Amino acid sequence: MTKLFGVCVATLLAFFGLCELGLCMQHDNLIRMKVGAYEANLNSPEIENLARFAIQEHNNKENAFLEFAKVLKAKEQVVAGKIYYLTLEAIDAGKKKIYEAKIWVKPWMNFKQLQEFKCAHVIPPFRSSDLGVKQEGPKLGWHEAPIHAPEVKDAANYAVKSIAQRSNSLSPYELLEIVLAKTKVINDYVKFNLLLRVSRGIKEERFKVEVNKKLGGKFYVSWMEKDHS
Repeated sequence: MTKLFGVCVATLLAFFGLCELGLCMQHDNLIRMKVGAYEANLNSPEIENLARFAIQEHNNKENAFLEFAKVLKAKEQVVAGKIYYLTLEAIDAGKKKIYEAKIWVKPWMNFKQLQEFKCAHVIPPFRSSDLGVKQEGPKLGWHEAPIHAPEVKDAANYAVKSIAQRSNSLSPYELLEIVLAKTKVINDYVKFNLLLRVSRGIKEERFKVEVNKKLGGKFYVSWMEKDHS
């Protein structure tokens, strides 16, 4: 029995030794995939520091000049240390772009390694004309809007506050993702048609909402409903 126990311990030590050498990163699907990853705190200084580290590593490797803007999403996964999956916004030659980064961290060894870094999306400039302002004729219909545009985010955050106010839940609602955004202008106000993914405690829900804003004025919600698709 003692001999069997010793063999098991030796096997485990050998396995973790391989992970320390980085071989697990090449062969272990649990590390290469986001299995077991969970949401991380976007407001954590650690997450922002990791995002800046990823950009700096990318700049050094590719001789690039990306500028950090903000972190949009963050997930972490416990492995031999932690794997962080970040979706971040950076500026490349004046253009805003969305990047995805994968970072392996082992704090007890003061070890950080950028595993992956790739461009996921280019954010087009968002102007008042994108909302249909001063457009005439058949162009007055709905237009798909960038989900990361400040105007869209403001409308989405207002919608989530309205959802919380109309709910009797003691748990606060939080915006997780703007899934889809469309806008149009009618006379002197802008309409935002949004599909939102929100959380209430451990429960996730999706809402379809229409938010209106008087040009130069305040937001108000004209309708909302749960999305069951």
